[in-house]
Amino acid sequence: MAVRPCFSTTLLTLRCRPFILGPTSIRPRLDLSKYSNPFLSAPYITNTNNKPVKARVPAKTWDSHMHVVEPRYPVVANAAYNPAAPHTIDDAVSFESSLGIENVVLVQPSIYGFDNSCLLDALRQIGPSRGRGVVVIDPANTNNKTLKEWHSLGVRGVRVNFKSAGKVPSRNELQRTLSEQAQLISPLGWMIQIHTAMDTIPMLEEIIPRLGIKVCIDHFGGPELHKAMWENGDSLDPYSLPGFSTLISLLKAGRTYVKISAPYRLSKDEEYRDLATMTREFLRQAPNRILYATDWPHTRFANINIEPFTELCLRLCGSQALAEKVFRLNAEDLMDSRLEI
Repeated sequence: MAVRPCFSTTLLTLRCRPFILGPTSIRPRLDLSKYSNPFLSAPYITNTNNKPVKARVPAKTWDSHMHVVEPRYPVVANAAYNPAAPHTIDDAVSFESSLGIENVVLVQPSIYGFDNSCLLDALRQIGPSRGRGVVVIDPANTNNKTLKEWHSLGVRGVRVNFKSAGKVPSRNELQRTLSEQAQLISPLGWMIQIHTAMDTIPMLEEIIPRLGIKVCIDHFGGPELHKAMWENGDSLDPYSLPGFSTLISLLKAGRTYVKISAPYRLSKDEEYRDLATMTREFLRQAPNRILYATDWPHTRFANINIEPFTELCLRLCGSQALAEKVFRLNAEDLMDSRLEI
């Protein structure tokens, strides 16, 4: 029987809620003087559309990165934090509805390690037509039967998280870890989601094409951003960020995606002007490989209002057609794989 959960169903009915890329030989640069007005100033143009964000987010939007955390599920011994309060799937549905978002991708938080119980229970509650999941696995202790069961619940990827643990992997470690994961999940058509620092991405340039599966990079690629004096005319050339040019090359090659998400974890600018500049270049170079996400419930951060960031993403898209890609179609392309069971 073919199991293919439909991406088009919304959350509104929910009540309980061996081609190898060589090293980049040409490093593209941005002529910031050329782009000074349209390229750098556009994020701060006042929105003349009186409709609220909720009314302008494309129908059937997917929040491609969010979490559920509940104290009743045990955390690992070295957990970076302990959830003081529950953030359930019902809470998630309520939050997403406030932004007009209908569907969610649940990502396994680092605090639960290989125990995906919290995420899987949430997927059982909302159903695969409304949710997708990205789990964390130990390939040595995970079998195909388990993965097929999770697939039927809506799981479509595995996460490899170096950054939350402050880990800087070696090239050999990256190669070994990603290859082991890819070998296990490739029959299901799943993807690998990688959370790492941007300056490690050059090591991925030769590894990713060999994996034979899709890869998604978390949170703008994990750049290290410094505070800029924007009012004094400072600007950011994103190609000056170590790893950015490699990320662009990977995006253009077609098997890699990047999430524009968690801006508060990266930028020291309240208006996210540095991330806006990066996003423009992402969209210019690879509009079919960029995914919007909220990173709810913004773990380890308090009083986050993600609506201004959502507004910024809509403005950076500039057209309904591009917004449809960033907010919905690219997520569907990445995660709506098929499996014969």
